Amino acid sequence: MKKLQDLKKELKNFKKPDKANSLQRFFKTGKGEYGEGDIFLGLKTAETSSIAEKYKELLSFSELKELLASKIHEERSVAVMILNRQFQKGGFKEKEEIYGFYLKNLSGINNWDLIDTSAHRIIGAYLDLSGKSRKFLYEFAKSGNLWKRRIAIMTTFHFIRKKEFKDSLKIAEILLNDREDLIHKAVGWMLREIGNRDLATEERFLKGYYKKMPRTMLRYAIEKFPESKRQAYLKGKI
Repeated sequence: MKKLQDLKKELKNFKKPDKANSLQRFFKTGKGEYGEGDIFLGLKTAETSSIAEKYKELLSFSELKELLASKIHEERSVAVMILNRQFQKGGFKEKEEIYGFYLKNLSGINNWDLIDTSAHRIIGAYLDLSGKSRKFLYEFAKSGNLWKRRIAIMTTFHFIRKKEFKDSLKIAEILLNDREDLIHKAVGWMLREIGNRDLATEERFLKGYYKKMPRTMLRYAIEKFPESKRQAYLKGKI
């Protein structure tokens, strides 16, 4: 446990109250907001990453679990960074253990930055490597839990990078009527990533749904389109 206490101390050594206040506003930590109760120390990503690199082989799962249970955002963030590093370097058995641990501790992976930097790297990569069923991603997409829905679509980023779009498009379809802006942004982003690799596939999806999808989702999806085409989508003239 000494290593864990040392890690927490090092994180606090980087504490910046002014930046922490700014981050707490940015990550919507007020009452009733998606990040309610989250506490920030005010670290830069590079600072958290340097600590994750230092401790990546020094903490047990039980210690990582303690970090993921913390109300301090950077403690959860450093745990996710460590898991990413361990997964990347590990063999199949280690990857399987990390994947299982990740899924058992989703309650601590509860903000968009934690999900966006890890879901595709751990869940997506393991499902691809193992060939195990992706069915639970569709269940996540229908969940009442905002973060599970974001995990569902962001996990598919791994498959998109391999030019496998089926799961992304099916999950995007499930999430078309989602009420949360954080889901609109994530789905639009993944549609844009599909378009970066296969524009025709993205546009086939858009032409079927663009008139009914949330405006933010559409804007994210067409962000890199030529201005004339972007405006045509926005004005419903495609």
